[in-house]
Amino acid sequence: MAKSGVFEKDPTDKNLKKELQKLVKAIVEDEDYGFRFTELIDKATKTLQDLKQGTNNLNDHHHDIIDDDKTTSCPQEYYCPLSKEIMRDPVIISTGKTYDRCSIQKWLKAGNRTCPRTQQVLSHTILTPNHLVRDMITQWCKNRGVRFPSPPLQYSNEDGLTEADHNHFVSLLRKLASSSLSEQKEAASTLRSLTKKIPSFRAFFGESSDAIPQLLSPLSGKTSEIDPNLQEDLITTLLNLSIHDNNKKLVAETPMAIPVLLDALELGTIETRSNAAATLFTLSALDSNKSLIGKAGALKPLIDLLDEGNVLAMKDAASAIFNLCIVHENKSRAVREGAVSVLLSKISDKVQVDELLAILAMLSSNQRAIEEMGDCEAVSCLFALIKETTCARNKENCIAIIYAICFNDRTKWKEMREEESKYGTLSQLAQNGTSRAKRKANGILDRINRPFNRTHTA
Repeated sequence: MAKSGVFEKDPTDKNLKKELQKLVKAIVEDEDYGFRFTELIDKATKTLQDLKQGTNNLNDHHHDIIDDDKTTSCPQEYYCPLSKEIMRDPVIISTGKTYDRCSIQKWLKAGNRTCPRTQQVLSHTILTPNHLVRDMITQWCKNRGVRFPSPPLQYSNEDGLTEADHNHFVSLLRKLASSSLSEQKEAASTLRSLTKKIPSFRAFFGESSDAIPQLLSPLSGKTSEIDPNLQEDLITTLLNLSIHDNNKKLVAETPMAIPVLLDALELGTIETRSNAAATLFTLSALDSNKSLIGKAGALKPLIDLLDEGNVLAMKDAASAIFNLCIVHENKSRAVREGAVSVLLSKISDKVQVDELLAILAMLSSNQRAIEEMGDCEAVSCLFALIKETTCARNKENCIAIIYAICFNDRTKWKEMREEESKYGTLSQLAQNGTSRAKRKANGILDRINRPFNRTHTA
């Protein structure tokens, strides 16, 4: 399960190239063309633009100020942290950090609402000229006979969004409040498209506390009476918004958002249900949201969706369940809602084995889960998988689960001894597994080979 942090922006050309390579590889390997595919395409496009802009800026920079080697001793604080060039028009953002105006405007226009250096959420997007730094750069250039880099003649809107864009956004939200279903559907379809293609439109929703409630207002009635296409477009728009990091907390804490997603999980079209699960997955990147979503009752419909076995929806449901169960309290909820039997059933059928094994391994720290695994004959299933699979990570997860069973349910020791006696499965893994698998296999061997304690226990 990929983590969104893997592709964080680094402004240097070298790291941008490495980032682009990772993104392209991830795009090529993504086979389901779901929401992750769209997010990867967006990030790759943005990274490519950054790389291209960096090259263009470097060329401009050479023409402007680099007549000789006089700039090599330039103080680091005169360089923009984003462009790595001497700042032409230094400005201060709300966190107190200074950037070149054109670079930070580009950052904001891409839909970002954090400080690139500190990752703090910006309280506002007003850019304040840093006259002190500008004067220092001017004096430094004058002392060395270097021509000061002139700022561009025109700037885009400081928040990266035009007034026309904003007016269009407001008009679309108004249409969603219309009594005309055709107008609602037209507005929902447009917002779905805009929030998919243009990151700035995702950022619009963070500027008003009413925007998300307005978006979801057509879904506030009885789910059975909601037009399925309208529901799909609005849930998918919510998914697009949740991809934007600064919207995750806002969306999850909007009172009607999670209930609407849970309704969609149970009663929407399969694409709507899949996208609702994907939205919960992206929102659960924040630990505070994990608890919020779990308390709202999301695990039961996610497990039901997983149990149904639709290929389109299973990956999104599994990803959401995995993320949610990182929080201890959600492990107990998942076990109570029947996750163990569903997971083992799918694993036995060789369906989504990688993802589901990872979830089962996570749940194996729960005592009730261990008891249910015993009832579902998990040990024989997991040993069979160890012998069949060539995936080292899957072997590792299997033995980690067996280890948890071994140390919590001694009634399974006999079965483990018989497996070892007949096939040597544990010994082979203790020799050839990953370092973690070796430790677990050796731990099991040590436990089941101890002299049998004949003291009767209740």
